[in-house]
Amino acid sequence: MTKPAATTPSPRASDAASKPGATRASRTSQQTCSIGSADRAGTPGSASSQTSPIGFADRAGTPDPAGTPAQASPIDQADDVEGTTSQPDDDAEVVDAAALLRTVDVERAAATLAGVSRLTRVVRHPGLGLRAGAPIWLKCENEQHTRSFKLRGAYNRVAQADPARRARGLVAASAGNHAQGVAYAAAQFDVESTIFVPSGANPVKVARTRRWGARVEHVDGGVEAALAAAEAFAADGGRLMVHPFDDPAVIAGQGTVGLELLEQVPGLRTVIVGIGGGGLGTGIAAALAARDADTRVIGVQARSAPAFADSFHAGRLLSVAADTVADGMAVRTPGRLTLALAASLLDDVVTVDEDAFWEAMVLLRRTGGHVVEPAGAAGVAALLRHPDLAQGPTAVVLSGGNLDLATADRVTSLATAATIPVARTC
Repeated sequence: MTKPAATTPSPRASDAASKPGATRASRTSQQTCSIGSADRAGTPGSASSQTSPIGFADRAGTPDPAGTPAQASPIDQADDVEGTTSQPDDDAEVVDAAALLRTVDVERAAATLAGVSRLTRVVRHPGLGLRAGAPIWLKCENEQHTRSFKLRGAYNRVAQADPARRARGLVAASAGNHAQGVAYAAAQFDVESTIFVPSGANPVKVARTRRWGARVEHVDGGVEAALAAAEAFAADGGRLMVHPFDDPAVIAGQGTVGLELLEQVPGLRTVIVGIGGGGLGTGIAAALAARDADTRVIGVQARSAPAFADSFHAGRLLSVAADTVADGMAVRTPGRLTLALAASLLDDVVTVDEDAFWEAMVLLRRTGGHVVEPAGAAGVAALLRHPDLAQGPTAVVLSGGNLDLATADRVTSLATAATIPVARTC
């Protein structure tokens, strides 16, 4: 894997794909990030001014005195001002990415998930391959139990929890896919689950969550408000809070996708994956790093919900408004842990426009019958806009397939009417 250029682009610089230039070895030998603090508009300060609040401590592996991994909620990390970019407190706790990476045990997660998660198929897409000039494989996590990769991380976290705390019940906050993963895990362990979802959450995802036996509470104010409500409820009753992304066990569970890709895609050189909070992208990258794979990992986010992309390129945690059809990645503040890992492991995070999601969903429906939700189609959307992201055999993760009825109807209508000059998938 390679590292983005050492210079720090301004926010939204990720709108265009950049070409990584350093080797993984050079990245992991770099020292503490020294990107300066920024004003409330998110403009980078002097590169020599002060250490980033994220605290990307010694990537060669030397522990930072202040830096033991902490599972801080995004609620506590930044003020979210609608339509603006903001940064967290300068007193934010430092995260030692090297120490954190050692807690992300993907191999243990794979053993835990054996017989639980489905080994989803990969299918080659010749049409996208012709466009990109490289073999393109689709990893069909939209065919996973609960129709999303989220089951992996949720179950792994629950399985590794203290049994007494788990028995008091599971709590989560989610736009819908993580909710189903937690509800599924609760059913397997025969414990109660309470899920807090943003008002206006995808009703199909909510209905499927309830089908697994979970109690669902709606909260005004988006994913961040749902997280705050969930954390308060979990703390009040000593219940197990299962964070949607900012937890080493969750990240490890998502990372099992990466282990499967190494077995399924010959000569894998690039993975392209959608990013909301960052658990799937950093989990896959952690798995590849643990196997010392020479594989690039590129994250993709909606241009109209670019918190992770902006934070990645700025080198510090930013909070940004989110308004996108891709509800599964509409996160306004990245995870502190996932962003720290991303700085060490991801090669780039790019953004795509809203039309690209629709084009990707229609293409996938027409050329293989893949039922994929907007966030799940992010990787294909990125290839449609930036085909040069594919370098060598490339895997694109179709991360979810839980469409609401209106989106499903529109995709069907467009797929019936549209003419897309891309060859059929096999």
